[in-house]
Amino acid sequence: MAQISLTLPDGNARSYDAGVTAAQVAADISTSLAKKAISATVNGQHWDLAWPIQADADIAIHTMKDEAQANELVRHDLAHIMARAVQEIWPATKVTIGPVIENGWYYDFDREEPFTPEDLGLIEKKMKEIINKREPVTTEVWDRARAVDFYTANNEPYKVELIEAIPGDEPLRMYWHGHWQDLCRGPHLQNTGQVPGDSFKLMSIAGAYWRGDSNRAMLQRIYGVAFTGKEKLRTHLTMLEEAAKRDHRKLGREMDLFHMQEEAPGQIFWHPNGWTVYTTLQDYMRRKQRTGGYREINTPQVVDRKLWEASGHWDKYQEHMFIVEVEEEHAKEKAVNALKPMNCPCHVQVFNQGLKSYRDLPLRLAEFGSCSRYEPSGALHGIMRVRGFTQDDAHIFCTEDQIEEECARFINFLADIYDDLGFTEFEIKFATRPEKRVGSDESWDHVENALEQAIKATGRSFTLEPGDGAFYGPKLDFYLTDAIGRVWQCGTFQVDPNLPERLGATYIAADGSKQRPYMLHRATLGSFERFIGILIEEHAGKLPFWLAPRQVVVASITSEADDYVAEVVSELAAAGVRAEADIRNEKINYKVREHSVGKVPVILAVGAREVQERTVSIRRLGEKQTSVQPLADVTASLKREATPPDLL
Repeated sequence: MAQISLTLPDGNARSYDAGVTAAQVAADISTSLAKKAISATVNGQHWDLAWPIQADADIAIHTMKDEAQANELVRHDLAHIMARAVQEIWPATKVTIGPVIENGWYYDFDREEPFTPEDLGLIEKKMKEIINKREPVTTEVWDRARAVDFYTANNEPYKVELIEAIPGDEPLRMYWHGHWQDLCRGPHLQNTGQVPGDSFKLMSIAGAYWRGDSNRAMLQRIYGVAFTGKEKLRTHLTMLEEAAKRDHRKLGREMDLFHMQEEAPGQIFWHPNGWTVYTTLQDYMRRKQRTGGYREINTPQVVDRKLWEASGHWDKYQEHMFIVEVEEEHAKEKAVNALKPMNCPCHVQVFNQGLKSYRDLPLRLAEFGSCSRYEPSGALHGIMRVRGFTQDDAHIFCTEDQIEEECARFINFLADIYDDLGFTEFEIKFATRPEKRVGSDESWDHVENALEQAIKATGRSFTLEPGDGAFYGPKLDFYLTDAIGRVWQCGTFQVDPNLPERLGATYIAADGSKQRPYMLHRATLGSFERFIGILIEEHAGKLPFWLAPRQVVVASITSEADDYVAEVVSELAAAGVRAEADIRNEKINYKVREHSVGKVPVILAVGAREVQERTVSIRRLGEKQTSVQPLADVTASLKREATPPDLL
């Protein structure tokens, strides 16, 4: 029999007969490893312990300590175990697919009766019974005819259709978990008992069309989450509970910020409270950009397709664009326009007006640009993922030698803003040249080095993402981590020599020659809508005082204090504090409770005593204690808190 050489992570190579399995290799290394092994990596591919290895390879054996591989296997096995449990409880149910997703899995079922939330507990109980049996997981490779006959005989039409869609050169792997069988690429664990029985939970039921086609059968999808230990599951479930409390859609209703409705899918109806947050944030950004050397512009919403064709977006981005056709007077055919999905081509048009000199560079043009992009309805999510949004967009036109300085300048600019908004830490990911790209290697070397040196000049670290840059240039993406550990990509900085060339942008160099500028795309917050959603969830609705839409409610305890309430509101308003009166004939505890739900940061209660002493009883959101303070002192304190951080 032919011999093969398998190289272990420590660099040592061992000889085996061709066809040896990773399980046999683990046993050859040590009895302990054989017992703990769950899978292998063979030449970079995740490998089932039972699959034969036919050629020389690098090999690593995995145990439950290898979290990435362990999570994949546990979640994949649980998908099969759940499907087996469903069919054991309801034998007439037909199975379809059950992939691993982030933090868990789902499986789609064809069943006449709808699953209920109570059924999830029943399925979980059956799954734990299957796990406790510790039945072997085995695999075979079948030919297509045998597999089709098997599933036809077992009345599993969805599996037959899946087989027909699998490429002819791909092996058909059949997996058994005990007596129950499924079609699957694998890999899997070696017995059902390797799945931690206390570290998974079934979460929800949803509808899903077979293969995502609304003309096909509506299936029932069950979602589950799983980890390699119960503490990790508990942490995840706690995070989900906290995320539900912080959900910007729920808080948006409670705070009366915005609403969305069917007649305008993916677009936002901002209420007075929400628009106050929006414009306060926009005014802050406008001041920061002005101080940062940006010149604000505004460009059209509807632009002729000719510009989008020239920029390249018509060919590459048309499916995301809203097309507008109009009957132009005296024209032979309709004029085809598009709502702008991004601002970049329009900014080049502003740059192109008039002759530009090297002395004009860098030229920083900023716009709160309203954009429209088609997103599938299933991808829409509150104000986080919408079809109509506004970017804090800017483009810097500069020479190649100015890129490093402009990049460092932007990183510091962004860091200052994030700090003001409560995000003291962020991560930078540096995406470098892809295989398919334009431009010379020398130019890429220069630009990539400029970005790297700029990051280092700011004293920050970065994560390298080789090959993930755009075809025209490298980029930096900036990631925030919120209060419950979720990561959001917001800011970006992209180097682009391509668009200026496509749209004919030039400047006069010192030697009198015409040169192409580099265009630096940059955004700090990204879209205002999404960033406001992030802020709401980060602060659980308790926005920083300067940004809160309703900063102070002055509530009367007795009707005799109504005139004093009006006086307090007037004094606070004169100091620049957003204050409102509540003189309804309701008990003070009712008023406090209602305004606390609305996330009003400060409630000032006034009664007969406060009127006489010219004081207020102050209660801050989230605090049980109140204190009585002179009105003049409270006004001075709140005036400072209401001042945006850039104006302090």
